[in-house]
Amino acid sequence: MTMAKILKHTLYIIEDDTKLREMLTEYFSSQDFDVTSFESGDSVAAVIIEKQPDLVILDLMLPGVDGLTICRQIRSGYQGKVVMLTASDDDFDHVAALEIGADDFITKPIKPRVLLARMRMLLRRPANGNKGQNKTIEFGQLFLNEARKSCTLNGDSIPMSDSEFDLLWALASSPDQALSRDELTKILRGIEYDGLDRTVDNKVVGLRKKLGDTSTTPKRIITVRGKGYLFVPDAW
Repeated sequence: MTMAKILKHTLYIIEDDTKLREMLTEYFSSQDFDVTSFESGDSVAAVIIEKQPDLVILDLMLPGVDGLTICRQIRSGYQGKVVMLTASDDDFDHVAALEIGADDFITKPIKPRVLLARMRMLLRRPANGNKGQNKTIEFGQLFLNEARKSCTLNGDSIPMSDSEFDLLWALASSPDQALSRDELTKILRGIEYDGLDRTVDNKVVGLRKKLGDTSTTPKRIITVRGKGYLFVPDAW
């Protein structure tokens, strides 16, 4: 009897740093991705649109055609996900990438396990051609539905306010990445963090109670000293 072939996610990596490109190619190949890599952005947009890989990792700064230009060129005809890589901490680059159509960005130096978690999260989302569908996030026994603002853990519905859900959604959308109080305050309240507002901290405490993360050292939503709060993707 012939065994059914398991289809791998197709991944294109466009990165001019040879060591980083080879490291990412080897790592994601070991994680069952079908990887194709490119060292420059020249002519790559047409290939992406023609082949429609499931996901593209695209460096911001490339020789020849840069990452932002490529993202702009492919976005209307490419249905997969785009993750931008940048060595810059400049918010302008991050905002520009997202406004042009990138689905996520990650700052170098790259931690492959973190990048993998972010990619898996993106691959769970509906494709760009299905924007009318509900957006969902799933980690282990945790299931979030953004349209319904519903949370299920171990099969049980977890009641929470809209703002609690928005906080959890923001954290779960950036697994293994510490989000600052300033970032989370902007998401929840649309204002700058003044250094005194305890809204985010109080809501994290409330979320931990509802999600069974009440030990002396929380395991699911952890505090990163000097940086903020971090969602642990493999703790669910």
